[in-house]
Amino acid sequence: MEPAPHRPARRRLLTGAAALAASAALTPLTSATAGAAAHRRTPPGGTYPPVEWIPASPGNFTTAKRPTQYPIETVVVHVTQETYADTLKLFQDPAHKAAAHYVVRSADGYIARCVRERDVAWHAGNWNYNTRSIGIEHEGWIDDPTWFTDPLYEQSALLTAAICDRYRIPKDREHIIGHVEVPGTDHTDPGEFWDWARYLQLVNEVSWQHAG
Repeated sequence: MEPAPHRPARRRLLTGAAALAASAALTPLTSATAGAAAHRRTPPGGTYPPVEWIPASPGNFTTAKRPTQYPIETVVVHVTQETYADTLKLFQDPAHKAAAHYVVRSADGYIARCVRERDVAWHAGNWNYNTRSIGIEHEGWIDDPTWFTDPLYEQSALLTAAICDRYRIPKDREHIIGHVEVPGTDHTDPGEFWDWARYLQLVNEVSWQHAG
């Protein structure tokens, strides 16, 4: 996404019962020993971390039947350059002409699902990559690493691990990429402050059970 003209102050804490409920609904990823697949943690139950369905406008994605119609081979990491709330509003605006499958909130790692994985979200700026990838937006700005909180990394890594396990995507930098790495893009996210080593370690410490 393009940078907003005015960046709001960093909101470090959520307040009220709603924030507490949101935090309780998530399963935090605790530190685990990095190593071979045999040592990966398996989260209890289910195939994905908890997400909230907040649908994008149909004007911002293409209905499809993936992975039958197109194979899902890549996860693309984005940074919103907007707040979480404003990102969701943009995805609900049919004039925006862009959306990602998921948005991860900075303060607590809360995850919104905006486009179903079977559909093609317009997130990468490259149709071929859109058809074969899942896009995850992360609340924040690329020049301010304070937005990249522990909960954001941990919950996003849980999500990416689940996606990779579901579609048999290798958990490496060839298949988990930044928006900046998409051919033809003019975007630079997730930027120099995104900790790829940490993120890939977290992703590789988890193995999800498959549904069915």
